[in-house]
Amino acid sequence: MHTDNPSLRFAIGDSPLGLFAVAASDAGIAAVIFGETREELVAELRRRFAAAPREDQAGLAATIARITALIANPGKPVDLPLDPHGTAFQRQVWEVLRQIPAGRTLSYGEVASRIGAPSAMRAVAQACGANPIAVAIPCHRVVRSDGSAGGYRWGAARKAMLLRAEAAL
Repeated sequence: MHTDNPSLRFAIGDSPLGLFAVAASDAGIAAVIFGETREELVAELRRRFAAAPREDQAGLAATIARITALIANPGKPVDLPLDPHGTAFQRQVWEVLRQIPAGRTLSYGEVASRIGAPSAMRAVAQACGANPIAVAIPCHRVVRSDGSAGGYRWGAARKAMLLRAEAAL
């Protein structure tokens, strides 16, 4: 859970992958999460953050539009300021994920090797599952060593849609 941050704001958007929420601090995007309903998204944000973010649909309209565009055009570079909170290990994994080009994938083992911990495949998978910023930190680009998709915190269907869209690039 994040510590108190009175500047934390959120907005809800809709995309080809369904509803999503963006939470942003003054430093950048702290979360992009998917859900089935607005209520589910707001509840998840309240669970994630010690101080519930305040809704700011108008103030985050451009950010919502940029995340929607990123989902629709995954080959476009992410030029959004990100503010992910996690352990040092998680942040190391997330940085490797940000370097995977659209249309490419790495296995959990390959990510583990890139961070210098080749036996940490399970920990890499857990870091992917803990990723607070869906799509902009592309954990969907990490697959099993046999090339199968593996799990995705936001659902297998969303991961398949993202990978299909990127494969078409």
